[in-house]
Amino acid sequence: MFNIVLLEPEIPFNTGAIGRTCVATNTVLHLIKPLGFSLDEKQVKRSGLDYWPKLKLFVYEDIDDFYKKNPNANVYFATTKARKTYDLVEYKDNDYIMFGKESAGIPEEILVKNKEHCVRIPMFGEERSLNLSNSVAILLYEALRQQDFKELEKFGNLHRLTWD
Repeated sequence: MFNIVLLEPEIPFNTGAIGRTCVATNTVLHLIKPLGFSLDEKQVKRSGLDYWPKLKLFVYEDIDDFYKKNPNANVYFATTKARKTYDLVEYKDNDYIMFGKESAGIPEEILVKNKEHCVRIPMFGEERSLNLSNSVAILLYEALRQQDFKELEKFGNLHRLTWD
């Protein structure tokens, strides 16, 4: 099982969509305050659909609270500023992947203390970043792929017909 950490997320739709992805992949979601919205907002629940009640969710007062409650966490930091791409990491069960807030990312003070654990998604040209929920899905599914999608359904089923 993996862990996704959102540091001070600002947009409720992104957090809702990420929560849905976490439920679909049996991944734990960790939110570090301050949040740019209330978890009761309709937008969070709308984007998470009926998945939200099934979400394994932890909320922390600040990053110190997160580290205090997860002292042995092996955290990778997703940032556009990293030199290493996300596919060069060997993800292990129970790893944490942290993403920063939409407007500013993870503070550089955190990044420089964790240089070897910073990863990025390659992009063309001078583009700043991808949507947060897309970035989470890209990194999470790479980690899951490396684990051979352990515990996940590997084959889809049709609703009315069968694959013959």
